[in-house]
Amino acid sequence: MTEFFPFDQLTWPDVAALPRCTPLVIPLGLGYPMEQLANALGDPPRAGVLPAIPYGWTGSGLAVPSQLLSALLTNLLDSLHDDGFTQVYALCPQGLNLGLTHPWLALPLPANRQPDSNLQLPHETHKGKVIIIPIGQTEQHGYHLPLSTDTLIIEAISQGVAAAIPDQAMTLPVMSYGVSTHRQAFAGTLNCGGRAFEDFYLGVIDSLTQRGFDRIYLMSGHGGNSSFLVNVVKYAGERFPRIFCATAWLYLSGAAGVAALEKYRRSPRGGMGHACELETSLILHLRPELVHQERAVDEMDFMVTPDYYMDWVEGGSLIANPSWYDDTRTGAYGAGSLATAENGDRWFEAAVAEKIGQIAEIHTQHSQREARRQSGFGRWGNI
Repeated sequence: MTEFFPFDQLTWPDVAALPRCTPLVIPLGLGYPMEQLANALGDPPRAGVLPAIPYGWTGSGLAVPSQLLSALLTNLLDSLHDDGFTQVYALCPQGLNLGLTHPWLALPLPANRQPDSNLQLPHETHKGKVIIIPIGQTEQHGYHLPLSTDTLIIEAISQGVAAAIPDQAMTLPVMSYGVSTHRQAFAGTLNCGGRAFEDFYLGVIDSLTQRGFDRIYLMSGHGGNSSFLVNVVKYAGERFPRIFCATAWLYLSGAAGVAALEKYRRSPRGGMGHACELETSLILHLRPELVHQERAVDEMDFMVTPDYYMDWVEGGSLIANPSWYDDTRTGAYGAGSLATAENGDRWFEAAVAEKIGQIAEIHTQHSQREARRQSGFGRWGNI
């Protein structure tokens, strides 16, 4: 009998140790019959299942043009091939053909999971709310944290926000894939590719806007997504001048969030970068069973100059992307050993509060701008 394991709960050394003949599967959606999947794979002793892509295809409730999803999925499969894995597959609902050049499997879904052309994500009743699009990443987080770290954190924050203010916001299912331009440095790090990532999310915004949703928050848990999401926001604003589409640098990056970090942090500057005191504390709070704290290695020997250094809210005016090999041996930037679940709880609550405030700002911006448009302000009077 095949043992299926969740790939994203591994650390990068765990991935590096996997036999390269281990089958790996990226599903579109959930609910596939696992016995049939094992049979389609040839009944291997073990197989890894990566996080499901939650939307993007016809019948998922939120579709984009198939070539956009295909380009993004191809880049993810290429990432695994580049890591040396020889049996890599997309898993699709039966009847869906994305024109992939990589091997793909098609299996039937149970009746309650079948693609449904009438399904709407989000539902029409959510018009007037801010639509949160949480985006994580599947990437290395040192020796001690799982590949799913960014995804787990932003999923919990987005759900916390939506639960606290259901009349103002709703959240889509989290997307577990983003952009990592350092992908080849450490095993298990996937990469959507910057252009495919931007095109996919512009397709998502196109779909939402055409259905009448006009307030959108691209909420990222991964720093590598940020510059690409800025591009998405800029293109979306130009394409759809009556929507308010926003993003932000991760979380705990506004004044109140930074104050919460500084109040409780135990590490000096450089201790909060990646797989660091902050991220480790948050995962100790959210999913302590996935933290291998005994493996944590502190690395703060980042090459610092006055205008280029690494900390949570990255400082300095220089923007660069030097090799990760220069600054870290383990994939960590920071002091994960100083993390505590208590601080994780504090920082999680502060992150949710920060995002609630940003949701309120999005509503205010949209309503004030729409009132000005309705009044015929400036060039709006000629449109």
